[in-house]
Amino acid sequence: MDAPGPVTATSHSQAPHERARPLAKGSVYPAKDLCSQCGLCDSRWVAYVKSSCAFLEQRFEAMETAAHGRSRDLDNQDELYFGVQQRMLTARLRRPIEGAQWTGIVSRIGVRALETGLVDAVLCVGQSETDRFTPVPRLARTPEEVLSARVNKPTLSPNLEVLEQLPGSGIRRLLAIGVGCQIQALRAVQPTLPLDELFVLGLPCVDNVSRQGLQTFLESTVSSPHTVVHYEFMQDFRIHFRHSDGREETVPFFGLDTPKLKDVFAPSCLSCFDYTNAGADLVVGYMGATFGRQWLTVRNPRGQVLLDLVEPELDVAPVSSSGDRRAAVQQGIEAYDKAVKLPLWLARLIGCVVKRFGPKGLEYGRFSIDSHFTRNALWLRRHHPEKLEAHIPAFAKAIISRYRLPAA
Repeated sequence: MDAPGPVTATSHSQAPHERARPLAKGSVYPAKDLCSQCGLCDSRWVAYVKSSCAFLEQRFEAMETAAHGRSRDLDNQDELYFGVQQRMLTARLRRPIEGAQWTGIVSRIGVRALETGLVDAVLCVGQSETDRFTPVPRLARTPEEVLSARVNKPTLSPNLEVLEQLPGSGIRRLLAIGVGCQIQALRAVQPTLPLDELFVLGLPCVDNVSRQGLQTFLESTVSSPHTVVHYEFMQDFRIHFRHSDGREETVPFFGLDTPKLKDVFAPSCLSCFDYTNAGADLVVGYMGATFGRQWLTVRNPRGQVLLDLVEPELDVAPVSSSGDRRAAVQQGIEAYDKAVKLPLWLARLIGCVVKRFGPKGLEYGRFSIDSHFTRNALWLRRHHPEKLEAHIPAFAKAIISRYRLPAA
């Protein structure tokens, strides 16, 4: 399919890089405690923050319509949950990238986008030279720079601060990789960027933390916090940790120290309803796939262009769905609210039962969405009741209404 036409920047006389300055480091950002540190306010595009920040104003329908030509169909259960789509599939690279978190589909797309000349640069996230989990956003111009950014960084990352580097850089075609809050802001300022082409590769995202919060999580969960290379909450209801010596360790979801971890996640993540990255052209994650595969959602023709870069290299299979999430979600709402901590033996037993008989594929994705949307609605009700009505989008309200929430 042909990609949609180019995105044209506004005239230079109106360009934000000529009339705005980033907020000083250490400033109180407009979203205050809900700020996700997306980096927009650390660029000259701070002038647009009031109309672009996901935590100041929600605009899902307008964003989806601008990016995909229409908003999601709320009567279609797949779109209600997973957003606008042309195609959903599961896949894995036949030849995995060494050192990638899974098989490396996201990194491979970034590499191929540069190799084929589709884009001039890839907005991705590397890491600090001194700390694996401290994110360092960059505009990668070579395949080597893209590959050096492989593996997720589960901490808040100021990706959009690198927009500051665009004017005068010679970059006219950009592939941006990011999570929902970053992409919402990016889409809002897209018409003002000095670009001819913008492709957006989205990652599903939930429950990021500050670097300090990550340390609390690791120290309360894993045997050797200082050797963890990466981790992920996976479809088998276990958290998978990989250590620097190659050792893998798993911990059941139900064995987490909930009383200690209940408040470790960023307030922005506890008030977010964009788990599936509604504004991206193509989404690559794991939540809607069976264990060992990645879940891909093509939202528009531009997303198919990105998938075309790597599809010949993929082992592709249809999405599937089995099990029933609803009882587990309702029980989880109450257990989380009461900060229940189970003995490890019981957590492992429950994990084995749920792994065998619980939701899989798209039903697991719905389980995860239901669990987080209900939790976040309750958090907003208790911490920001003034935002409750306007901040929760229509699709999330429809999902949340299926469950009983504890009293405020």
